[in-house]
Amino acid sequence: MPVSSFRRACIKHYMDKIDKIEPDEVSIRELVSKSKSAARYVKSKRLILIWFSIAGILLGIIYSIFETPTYKAVSTFVLEESGHGGSLGLGQFSSLASLAGIDIGGGSEKGLFQGDNILELYKSRLMIEKTLLTPVIINDKKQLLIERYIEANNHWSIWDKKIENVNFDKNPKMFSRYQDSIIRDIVKYFNKHLLVVSKPDKKLSIISVEIKFKDEIFAQLFNQTLVQNVNDFYIQTQTRKTSQSVQVLQRQADSVRNILDSSIGKVGATNDANPNPNPILKSLLVPYQKKQIDVQANSAIYSELMKNLEISKISLRQETPLIQLIDEPILPLDVDRVGKILGALIGLFAGLLFGLLYLAVGRFRLFVKNS
Repeated sequence: MPVSSFRRACIKHYMDKIDKIEPDEVSIRELVSKSKSAARYVKSKRLILIWFSIAGILLGIIYSIFETPTYKAVSTFVLEESGHGGSLGLGQFSSLASLAGIDIGGGSEKGLFQGDNILELYKSRLMIEKTLLTPVIINDKKQLLIERYIEANNHWSIWDKKIENVNFDKNPKMFSRYQDSIIRDIVKYFNKHLLVVSKPDKKLSIISVEIKFKDEIFAQLFNQTLVQNVNDFYIQTQTRKTSQSVQVLQRQADSVRNILDSSIGKVGATNDANPNPNPILKSLLVPYQKKQIDVQANSAIYSELMKNLEISKISLRQETPLIQLIDEPILPLDVDRVGKILGALIGLFAGLLFGLLYLAVGRFRLFVKNS
């Protein structure tokens, strides 16, 4: 067979194969052809893409100008871990503490809110609600933080117009279901959008509390109040048992001291009643000796109580955690907003995307119309 005839036969064989391709299969040739056709279509409509891009840039710049700025209030503090510096300096008191029934073994156990627990405490409803219901002075006017927050969010769709007439200035236990639902929604919104509590470095004990809000004064005051409330609650919880022991011992010591003072007074009165007793009559010394025994017994009891009280105070000082504030929000706060350049870039991208979508819809309508 001649070469030309063989070549024609091969070409015919492959053309027959192409013709036998199923309709739902797309060949590379068709894909390239459609891509070139789409590119030509987009190129012919580039003026539309340019207008969409310009519109997107303008809208992005306008949005950056008129966007409500968000203020960021950040507090950072260091928390001393429980057990640091525990038993040093307390070894000499261990025997006395065992007699008093007080454990000052150095606080080797972990604290109740140690580690990530204190982070969750900041996000709890208890602390956020307590902070929102804290009265503050704003522009020489006493106002609850929740009232200031509602004023800045009166457009929220989850609340109706009656929210303006709701009074939160009373005991939270007496709140209605409607008031509780409002606070519940605020707490959820805070944890989801506004409040960020974290440890910037997992190896350190530094905690960061960040609040973002469009009201600069509210952001600062809420951040400061929340940190103060949580830290106070943390200290009170960590030292509650020892503090109660100190209070009990203090009351007992004061009571014994009053009895001791009374006994000393009775000794003096008994001595004044019989200043020169006859040494032969021993019975005359009995009242004085009884009062003297009371004084000695009360003195011994008072001495032990004071010893135990001082040991408890030392233990209380050791258990009181150290919370050192590093940074606190100071006006003016940092502003978190979209800049003009970033707004223009975002608008350009969005404009191109909508422009391509517009052309795709137009091409599809043309295809449907022709078919």
